[in-house]
Amino acid sequence: MKIAIVTDSNSGITQRQAEQEGIFVVPMPFMINGQTYYEDIDLTQEQFYEKLAEGADISTSQPTPESVTGLWDRLLEEYDQIVHIPMSSGLSGSCQTAMMLAQDYEGKVFVVNNHRISVTQRQSALDAKRLAEEGKTGEEIASLLYETRYDSSIYITVDTLKYLKKGGRVTPAAAALGTLLRIKPVLTIQGEKLDAFAKARTMKQAKTIMLSALKKDLEERFSDGEARHSFLQIAHTANFDAAEELKQELAELYPGAPIHADPLSLSVACHIGPGALAVACTKMLEG
Repeated sequence: MKIAIVTDSNSGITQRQAEQEGIFVVPMPFMINGQTYYEDIDLTQEQFYEKLAEGADISTSQPTPESVTGLWDRLLEEYDQIVHIPMSSGLSGSCQTAMMLAQDYEGKVFVVNNHRISVTQRQSALDAKRLAEEGKTGEEIASLLYETRYDSSIYITVDTLKYLKKGGRVTPAAAALGTLLRIKPVLTIQGEKLDAFAKARTMKQAKTIMLSALKKDLEERFSDGEARHSFLQIAHTANFDAAEELKQELAELYPGAPIHADPLSLSVACHIGPGALAVACTKMLEG
């Protein structure tokens, strides 16, 4: 049985990487000054941050039903089943839409809400691809991904509250106070949604908070204090040097652990702005 693995560009997987991995990626659409762009199709990371710096009016949207079903229809000409892994339902309506669309495919399309985004969503797609190669059915893969949906953790700090304020995620007063006090909030994704976790005065302090939280998760949640059975991940928004520095720190703290670093997807970046830095861990999937 041939199984196709589909995810979206919120995973951070580029079209080129998808081709190399044998995975299919639905590009997320953007409205920029009234014009529609598609991530990694006609909108690069560099172009996006240029437009963001210029103060362009940027909003995100979910893929159209036609773009999703069109891809599914093409894939089902070659594959027997599809496992579709969208971003967490708590962060976008695209998951619920895909689940509704899949009802018309008579058990050939399995949509998984495994509550992940960015580097952790990427790992789910890679896990699904491996399971398919090992002979698992679409239903079996979807079940495993759903059962392990909480086996990941993300901590992220932002350089500015400007974009969180613009998106209505913090009040103007809180943003003004945070800017005045130079507060660097640490946010977390544990399952469905982005929540406040801690406050720091500097990026260095924020990074220390994130590493401590990561250590606690590895030890207490995953019983894997040395990260021998976990993937460690880093994500950032136009913050390459800080991401590389954090990668080196993780390598020293957890020698031998697999570490992957990627830019955050643009659909996340537009809500938090440049200069953000995230650390994550995902328990290795057995199955």
